[in-house]
Formats: sequence, structure tokens, C-alpha cells
Amino acid sequence: MNYLVGFRCSICGAEYAPGEVEYVCPKHADGGVLDTIYDYKSIARLTSPGQLANHQTGSALNLFRYGPLLPIRSDSAGLPLQIGWTPLYRALRLEKKLGLREVWIKDDGRNPTASFKDRASAIVVVRAMEEKRSIVTTASSGNAGAALAGMAASVKMPTMIFVPQTAPQAKVAQLLIFGATVFLVKDNYDAAFDLCLSASKAFGWYCRNTAYNPFTVEGKKTAALEICEQLTLSGVASSASSIRSWEAPDRIFVSVGDGNILSGLHKGLVDLESLGWISSMPKLMGVQAEESVACYNAWQAGWEDVKAVAARTIADSISVDLPRDGRRALRAIRQTGGAFVRIGDEDILAAMRELAQEVGVFAEPAAAAAYAGLEASVRAGQIGSGERVVVVITGSGLKDVPSAIKAAPAAHVIEPSLEAVRRVVGNA
Repeated sequence: MNYLVGFRCSICGAEYAPGEVEYVCPKHADGGVLDTIYDYKSIARLTSPGQLANHQTGSALNLFRYGPLLPIRSDSAGLPLQIGWTPLYRALRLEKKLGLREVWIKDDGRNPTASFKDRASAIVVVRAMEEKRSIVTTASSGNAGAALAGMAASVKMPTMIFVPQTAPQAKVAQLLIFGATVFLVKDNYDAAFDLCLSASKAFGWYCRNTAYNPFTVEGKKTAALEICEQLTLSGVASSASSIRSWEAPDRIFVSVGDGNILSGLHKGLVDLESLGWISSMPKLMGVQAEESVACYNAWQAGWEDVKAVAARTIADSISVDLPRDGRRALRAIRQTGGAFVRIGDEDILAAMRELAQEVGVFAEPAAAAAYAGLEASVRAGQIGSGERVVVVITGSGLKDVPSAIKAAPAAHVIEPSLEAVRRVVGNA
């Protein structure tokens, strides 16, 4: 069994029983994305923070540890990969530089396909298996497609992936090596998204698209659960099994493209608050590149919905004209008292260098944008010095090596002699 009891439309509030709808609220064409509703009272009777703390070894350290809070059956086998429970590093040098009490880096580049998107794809693939679907599909700027292809490959399920032709070669290579059928669309992510929806309907493929399949958020929310659990465990000196609640950070920074990760983090925090496992709600901080600011613009203007922009940024993973989950992303920011932050591509490249050299975390541009947003917020005086902040790194720098080369200092080309080495060292 699972503890999902229904769905609620994020636009009109209409509620549906499990199995009554597959993807979205039918009152809003393809735009009525659904929120899942759980039986929190039963979940609270079944498990607790202390019980989870007793499962800290081996196969228990993955996102499926939160089974009662996931839309999958208790008898589902999960996937044969280590998904989730990624490292949460304390960044002491960044704390000193920024003048903050605590700065933590959540490195989701350590997932199997090197991105946060593995969380959503894992849940979608398990759901597809439960429903006996034979083919899964998604549109992606690269990471979501690679995640779906990798998760599906682990259980030998065919995938059909639609990506813009401009996607980084490293991401396309991932798709192909996992055995996906790849469609390079001669247009942007938004066109790939629409084509994927049309194809899924025409051919009966199970569609993972964000802000369409309601279960992507359910996978992504597990990062929020992990952050609060890991922060708590980092400060526990006595028996972890005695834990009755978790500690939440003051703020969580994350980059924003289509808005689904931000919505997922919010959903996880709402679940924890509903269970009484956290006593305060962190402020969510959404970071967008200055030429891909649909959500930022709507937040600034006080709009409920986002309006399309002509997106262009080095951070391909967050280069989105029309964020498909923009409404819920705006809601997440407003309900938590957070903010959207706008940063430039040069800020992103600088953040890539700083994360690598000060923390040892190699982030792709979209992931590094979250840290650039933290720096911008500190400069603007938006954060108190006593705050505990978490920055979510959503993908590895190996996803986009050309951008990493732009961010990195130049190598020294020398003759094969000790004197040549001495000249470089002497000038260092």
C-alpha cells in the first residue's frame, strides 16, 4: 500500500481520488498540475524521525527510506541504484567570507547520473513499473533526460528523450550511452516539451515531463527531507534514535528553470511541517540567470502566473522561456517569505570557481547559480549574520565541460624543463 489519498489541482483546488486522473486537472488542458495529498496521521503512526535515524547504513541510505511519504507501494523494490542521501558539506571558509553563522552545500551532483533530476526520475520509473508501462518519455534540457534514461536503464525500460539540439554534448552523450532513443529538436526546450507531450499522447508512452506528471515533485521533495534530517544528525551527540523532530535551515538557495525543483523542496517542507517534524519553515530562495527571469519578473510584479521571456544564459539547465511549474514556484517563495534573486552569467562562472576552490565541489553553471544567488543576497543585505543557509548543487560540472573551461584559470604551457617549472612557480 501507499499513503497517497488523492490529488489537488494547484490552480482551481479540485480534488481527485487515486486513479481518477493520470497527469493533470482536466479543467485546465495540460496546465493544471496536481499536488499529491497524503494521510499524515497514518504516516505519523507508522514512522518517526527516531525510527528513520536507526536506518543509517547500507541500502537504507537512499531516497526510498522515506517510503511512507512517497507515492509508491510499500512492496515496490525501488531501483538497484544509490539515489539520494547525497552529501551535505559544511563550508567553513565560505561562512567566514560571507559573514554567516553556517553555510552548507548539498551536493546532488553525486547522484548516479550526476544531477538532482535522478530523484524525480527514480519515482517516475517505479510508478511506470507499478502501472506496467513499457516505455517512458520526457523533454529535457539535458539533465532530466539523462536521469530518466539512467534510471530506466537500470531496470531495462526503453526511453524516448526530447532535447534541444543545443544541449551540451556531454548531456547528449549520457542519453545515448544509457540506450535512450534521442530526438534532437531544432528549437528550444519549450518546443521539445510540447513535442514530447504530443508524442506521449499519440504513442501511449508514460510521460515524465515536469509540471505535468505529478510525481516528479514527489521525488524532488526528498532533498528537503534529507537536508533537515542530515542537519539534525550532524549535531547529535547522543543516541540518534531519541530524535523527536528535525532541524530546518533558515534559508535554502536553489537555481530555478521550470520551477519544479523549487516546488519539490517546498512540498517536502510542507510534508514535514504537516507531520510536526520541523517547527519552522525555511525561506526558499530561487535564483535565476538575468536573461532567463520569467519567475523573477512575475515575483517582482506580484503576478500569480509567469509570462514567457526569450531565455538565454550559459546555464542551459535553467534556460527556460516559460517555466511550466512557475505558478507553484511563485507560491513556494511567497508562502515561505523567501525571494527570487537575479544574477549574471559572469557571476555564475565566478561561483563555479569558488565552489571548486573553497569547498571542492565541481558544479555545472545552473548548479553554481544557487551559490551566486547567495553571494548576491549577502551583498544586498537580505540575510542576517546569524542564519543557517543551505545551497543546493543540482548538477556536476562534468555535465558542461566547455563552461568549466571558461570558468577555470588558464593552464601553463611549458617546455619539458625544470627551469620552465621554476619560472611558473616563481611568478605564482
